[in-house]
Amino acid sequence: MATKAFKAEKIEAVKAKIAQAKVAIVTENKGLSVAKITELRRNLQKENGDYTVIKNTLAKLAIEGTEFAPLAELLTGPVVLALGFEDQVSPAKVLAQFAKDKVNAEKVTIKGGCLDGKLLNAKEVDALAKLPSKEELYAKMLGCVNSPASGIANATNGVLRALVYAMDQVRQQKTA
Repeated sequence: MATKAFKAEKIEAVKAKIAQAKVAIVTENKGLSVAKITELRRNLQKENGDYTVIKNTLAKLAIEGTEFAPLAELLTGPVVLALGFEDQVSPAKVLAQFAKDKVNAEKVTIKGGCLDGKLLNAKEVDALAKLPSKEELYAKMLGCVNSPASGIANATNGVLRALVYAMDQVRQQKTA
């Protein structure tokens, strides 16, 4: 039996993690081996996330008064809390990719999540997982910014190329 001090310590540890989190996703795990949970935890840690197994009552106390308070209604049954600290999309991507594996499909279910104080259902978390990452968005933005400059350079080169060809044709006619 866990003591009150241990429970208070656990709540404070989760509160500290939640204070840094940008997104929280609740998953339901049934029959997942310790090795698979560890694999999922490591995949999330690579993306600067965390995968915390915590009792529902302690989790509800930890999220109380934070932007993740709406998650309380999802905390029923055997659930695990996945947190993302830098990117809002990468934890959802890791969980969705892990759940796509045939072995894990029946054992891991995304119940929902919370982003910017808004409760997300499972479909919205799946849609979040399909968004491009920050790096991809930055690359697309730079491409859009660079596109007009590239167009101007190509147009200028085209005009100069046409002028060189015309001058070459005149030279060939005069020498012939």
